This record gives sequence, C-alpha cells and structure tokens, in this order.
Amino acid sequence: MKKELPACPVETTLTLISNRWKVLILRDLMEGTRRFGELKKSLGGISQKVLTSNLRDMEDSGLLTREIYPEVPPRVEYTLTDTGYSLKPVLDSMFAWGTEYKRNN
Repeated sequence: MKKELPACPVETTLTLISNRWKVLILRDLMEGTRRFGELKKSLGGISQKVLTSNLRDMEDSGLLTREIYPEVPPRVEYTLTDTGYSLKPVLDSMFAWGTEYKRNN
C-alpha cells in the first residue's frame, strides 16, 4: 500500500529525506553502488539497526534498490534509482550552502 504524501512539495521532499542518515546515504550512493558494510563504515556513528531501517525505508520510497547475492556470507549492494539520482541538485545545493555558511561563520 502506498503512503499518503503531503500536499506541500517541500514537505514531501522532507518526508523522503527526513533525517541526516538518509541524506548521507544519498551522498554516498551518488558516487555509485555500495555494499552495506561500506555504507556503515562511511557513515561512522550509525548503528546496523538504524542503517538497515533507513535503507529499507528508502527502498520502499523508490529512492534505491537492493540486490542480494546468494553467497556465503551474503553480499548485499545498494544502488540509487533514477528517482534517487534526481535528488542530486538538492544535495548539490546543500553542499554549496554549507560551504558558504562555514566560510562566513
């Protein structure tokens, strides 16, 4: 069942990337496919449970895909969908704004 999205487009965007972990996951996946362990290492302070929860939520929202390889141990890779990649201008704007803010403060 599809989630009801807010009427406001800004609120819709915030609903999809509502926390810092999701934004940082997007940042990492903009560079290409990553394994679960690579994401966990890159994100530093995130727990396995929180990373798993965010990845599942982002998959349900259509921002990324998960591919499971039947190996021992199992290998799982995450890749952004076209919808996920369409958030690149948003992340680029956040990067530019953050750079300018750090320079002035």
